[in-house]
Amino acid sequence: MPLIDLWFDTATAQSLGRRACQEDAVLAHFPQGAPLGFAVLADGMGGHAAGDVASRIVLGTVFGAILRQTADPEALAADIPAALSHAARSADNCLAAHMAAVPETAGMGATLVIPLVRDASLWWLSIGDSPLYLYRDRRLRQLNEDHSLAPQIDMMIARGLLDPAVGRDHPDRNVLTSVLHGQSIARIDCSQVPLPLRPWDMIILASDGLQALDEDRISALCATHLRNPAARLAEAFMSELAQRDDPDQDNATCAVIRVLPRRDSGYAVLRRFRRVS
Repeated sequence: MPLIDLWFDTATAQSLGRRACQEDAVLAHFPQGAPLGFAVLADGMGGHAAGDVASRIVLGTVFGAILRQTADPEALAADIPAALSHAARSADNCLAAHMAAVPETAGMGATLVIPLVRDASLWWLSIGDSPLYLYRDRRLRQLNEDHSLAPQIDMMIARGLLDPAVGRDHPDRNVLTSVLHGQSIARIDCSQVPLPLRPWDMIILASDGLQALDEDRISALCATHLRNPAARLAEAFMSELAQRDDPDQDNATCAVIRVLPRRDSGYAVLRRFRRVS
């Protein structure tokens, strides 16, 4: 289905959780009628080593790099994976330059996830553990790799090498195996073949703070808000986290991209930013 037959309703939302500062950053760019749209989310780390600065450096660098390339859509379309990889490596170089100039920020870093839509097809790049979900036909699935120790711990559980209760709360689950930190990037998950999109698909990118909700609950909220504006679902995620009242709740950030058929374009291009503390 050509892009002109699809519309995109997008929204972003953030929650501070129980943290002292917001180390997540997100932007979505889906201009009405444009042949291409994309979003960028970064989850910073480093605490006193300026995780909030790291996420904003990554967000700004990647967003600017892709936006500049959209000035020539055909050149971008010739090799989208290379364009996404170039943007990610540019952000990593910017982190290195910042840490060299401001030594007290040494040790900061950020995850990255970028979904990019062109010609009704989805491409993505991710580094770290920030999930990218597709909700389709009442089923939620994670599209990108999890660059943390969690998959290895889960594999040990599946093979009977680790007790499930121990694995579920293992202190190393969130240890990252790849991240942007101004050095070589250990692993990059970059789609080489695009995923064709369908009307009523929902794309959700998030920081790992959203995963305080299990996938069954995320899926249930998607089902409830399938025909509602994207802002309603983004707000529902943040409200659900607030209701849990977890004293260890991390920052949580999400962007919701709803894929709409042309006949429902009355919902299209609704862009609202909601912050729930």
